[in-house]
Amino acid sequence: MSENTPTGPLPVVVIGAGPVGLAAAAHLIEQNIEPLVLEAGPGAGTAVREWGHVRLFSPWAEVVDPAAEKLLAPTGWVRPDGASYPAGADWAGLYLQPLADVLGERVRYGARVTGVARAGRDRIVDSGRDEQPFTVHVTTADGGEQRITARAVVDASGTWSTPNPLGADGLPALGERTHAARISYRVPDLKDPAVRARYAGRRTAVVGSGASAFTALALLAGLAKDEPGTHAVWVLRRGLSGSTYGGGEDDQLPARGALGLRAKAAVEAGHASALTGFRTAGVEPADGRVVLLSEDGRRSEPLDEVIVLTGLRPDLSFLSEVRLGLDERLQAPVELAPLIDPNQHSCGTVYPHGAKELSHPESDVYLVGMKSYGRAPTFLAMTGYEQVRSVAAALAGDHEAAARVELTLPETGVCGGAGLFDQPDTEPADGGGCCSAPAAPQLITLGAAPQDSCSTAGGC
Repeated sequence: MSENTPTGPLPVVVIGAGPVGLAAAAHLIEQNIEPLVLEAGPGAGTAVREWGHVRLFSPWAEVVDPAAEKLLAPTGWVRPDGASYPAGADWAGLYLQPLADVLGERVRYGARVTGVARAGRDRIVDSGRDEQPFTVHVTTADGGEQRITARAVVDASGTWSTPNPLGADGLPALGERTHAARISYRVPDLKDPAVRARYAGRRTAVVGSGASAFTALALLAGLAKDEPGTHAVWVLRRGLSGSTYGGGEDDQLPARGALGLRAKAAVEAGHASALTGFRTAGVEPADGRVVLLSEDGRRSEPLDEVIVLTGLRPDLSFLSEVRLGLDERLQAPVELAPLIDPNQHSCGTVYPHGAKELSHPESDVYLVGMKSYGRAPTFLAMTGYEQVRSVAAALAGDHEAAARVELTLPETGVCGGAGLFDQPDTEPADGGGCCSAPAAPQLITLGAAPQDSCSTAGGC
């Protein structure tokens, strides 16, 4: 066990050495504030590397933070072609790790944050609370424990480590844990021979309707062309509509439309089918395979594998002793939640925001990046950089700069990664749609018009 003994001004602890966490450190340095970045993994962008086979649909020009680029410039670092689209592995290897290397000892790897609190104060105590620094509890890779004192905490740990479960009620479906060996929560990397062998010649359910689910569906449909017997079953909680595949050639995000058209052409070849109006409640064994059980008792066909891509959620467990003000639905800061509500907003309609919208009843604690969005899936990479610019200014006492909006978004918005590794100009469709689920689940061939399909002329 150890505890830091500060000999000067306390640092601002930044949790997570991902894109937004490292950008936060760069902006803090720009404000003459010392950051200390704590990363649970062995290197920068650990989570990004786990989806390294997925290509972003934001180009390099939109995924490099300006303050970070200033830190990198003296090293001779040159940003890759701004118009090209990096894969996650490129983003981590060519930008995030060099940035972390420049930050040097300000970044600690193998440091997992297990708790944050006011020194000597649990969440109940009011007396002298705001005058106390924060204590950040950390476990190290060798099993050691540390307690770090900080003047403020910026949590940029993201949501990657906490995917939503299979159950339609937000809880693990009955049997989900029992059959965990057949269930994955990630877009498969079919360039990995072991992963390819897992899905080749198998029947795989893809559960979800958002960007990741759409990408996985397209990948499996492509695999089916090369591997006989490969088939995808798309499990949807609602019905299909004309907007399921995006706007095609009329899509405001051309890359999204291109992927939608590609996926539609692939599944119309018979490599996939859809199970609509199916809200999963259980997973049961079936002669060496599994079946999914819906809330109304319906059963899927026997399946070899299940890919659950139903979104992500924030891990708030280590923040239990600080006072957060979170929206009851999204688990996002209360002032930010209305701006990012997925019922009202997509990637391109989220207004840039900063320290004011990210504030909590506990002063000097900020959730930033993907974690600030709670369960909303509409995060914009450039907006994350604007968040930390504003937060750094607020911590420096420059409230005028913190309140300014210093970001002009492209009309199409800049969402997170979602394309295919070998398709730099593709992007999956949004998970939104206006159709309600049909009265009973239907198994239909993708591409055939469902009886309850909506008009594509309207919108939510």
